[in-house]
Amino acid sequence: MEKVLLLLLLLSWTITGALAGGVGLANVTHLEMFVDKLPDMPRVQAYRIRNSFLEPGNLTIGMYEKIWKFHRDLPATRVYAYGTSRAAATVPGPTIEALQGIPTHITWENHLPSRHILSWDPTIPIPSAPSGVPTVVHLHGGVHPPTSDGHSHAWFTSNLSYVGPSFSSPTSSYPNLQDPGNLWYHDHAIGLTRVNILAGLLGAYTLRSPALESPLRLPHGPEFDRHLILFDRSFLSDGSLFINSTGNNPSIHPQWQPEYFGDALIVNGKAWPFLRVRPRRYRFRIINASNARFYRLFFSNSLTFLHISSDSVYLSRPVPSRKFLLGPSEIADVIVNFADSPSQSFILLNDASYPFPTGDQPDEFSRKVMKFIIYPGNKNHQDPSHVPKRLLPPPPPPTPEHRAAATRYIAMFEYESATGEPTHLYINGKPYDAPVTETPRSGTSEVWHVINLTDDNHPLHIHLGLFVVLEQRELVEVEKLKDCMMRINDVDKCRLKDHAKGRTDPVPAHEKGWKNVFKMQPGFVTRILVRFAMLRSEKPYLFDAAAEPGYVYHCHILDHEDNMMMRPLKLLN
Repeated sequence: MEKVLLLLLLLSWTITGALAGGVGLANVTHLEMFVDKLPDMPRVQAYRIRNSFLEPGNLTIGMYEKIWKFHRDLPATRVYAYGTSRAAATVPGPTIEALQGIPTHITWENHLPSRHILSWDPTIPIPSAPSGVPTVVHLHGGVHPPTSDGHSHAWFTSNLSYVGPSFSSPTSSYPNLQDPGNLWYHDHAIGLTRVNILAGLLGAYTLRSPALESPLRLPHGPEFDRHLILFDRSFLSDGSLFINSTGNNPSIHPQWQPEYFGDALIVNGKAWPFLRVRPRRYRFRIINASNARFYRLFFSNSLTFLHISSDSVYLSRPVPSRKFLLGPSEIADVIVNFADSPSQSFILLNDASYPFPTGDQPDEFSRKVMKFIIYPGNKNHQDPSHVPKRLLPPPPPPTPEHRAAATRYIAMFEYESATGEPTHLYINGKPYDAPVTETPRSGTSEVWHVINLTDDNHPLHIHLGLFVVLEQRELVEVEKLKDCMMRINDVDKCRLKDHAKGRTDPVPAHEKGWKNVFKMQPGFVTRILVRFAMLRSEKPYLFDAAAEPGYVYHCHILDHEDNMMMRPLKLLN
């Protein structure tokens, strides 16, 4: 396994040094909002049509350093970007359009330079490459073999000069056998995920099924079916991306901080963009690609969202809401009918505190997300789209708990120095590379009790498995339970049942479907049922899910994930 690179590597540590060189933080309050049109990211077809037959697609997508404009009045920014070529690379990367049942094979090429454009910390577990920018791509929400999962130790640098201990090939094969829905792809290199995604390595992946979806008559086509990929960034006055060069606890971690929050909200690569829309229904696939920021989204004119899926699986019925919370890496798939708008222009707003849930309230520049402007004209604009009362038939219901193959307890811990500054985060008191303890069998379901003993809300992401949330139960006498669990990590000896007696928070209606991420509230035990099987048949996976290097599960606050709030997941046949 890789070593933790300590202070010897500090000599070669890539630090921007910009602040020391006289370049200060950009003052985003000087930037005018809503001056850049919302981009529609390029779409790449992940299948072939030959002689009227569909065939598997073979794509080559590279990672490039290039210049990107995040705002009309901000100097150009050096970024890392995915694309079919350097000229075509974008931030976010191209939207990959795949078809259910038609495999996609993608060769990921690393064309990044020898030194990173952002600061990183050598005192947390990181790749052992002496040069180059290690990367590996994870298809978030995908159901695919371990060799194509983007394991954090499967990283590689430019020209494959250096590779991680779990690397096998730069080509990933995605069977696309799961339900149609929304996925996204992003970097997943050990200890560098937060800086590689911050640099721009992220993009959307849509899995479609015309046979299932066309009869629904939902809004479709590039104009009316769009992604909104949200993230936050700070900049230096020369346009460079800003990340702190000094950590909260520099005697332990010179650079790592527990959460990154940017001053500007970015949608599809532009800060506070605008979009002109027609008075009709639109479909928006909203991805929270921020490192740590939660978004509680609502319209300034109180328009309604109709949720049609949760993460990567359709709901059985549409669920209306005026406001909803989106944690890092979660996806909301919503229909908005602009014909119902009482105003000609309005703003998509965010009022989630940061860190969530007990941090600061957003200011004007982290509250306003983007602006919508309705084309003037007849409100009776022809709209052939429709939102049926029933969507796709639901998968088989969760296995009754008494028939689950296993019950597990997953405890989340945050650790501090003697001065009260954060040092690291563990799951079940174990670092990431400690021997695997979660070994579900392919074709089974398990009940997990996720015990959040921290002050933060942690969005838990389980690779491969999908789950439903059964209950969110508040803990009483949390500090007493925390003290005991941090000493012995034994739910029986620490009498978890005596503490799990607080209020029960209902699961939001739009999150009652099958998910791959859910927000674990602080001071709660959240009970979930995880299906480690094909969702519809409940049979074992149609590939060897027990192969090396296995899978992982982790907090999707990237700064937490990088500092060991991640554990291995090894399936058995």
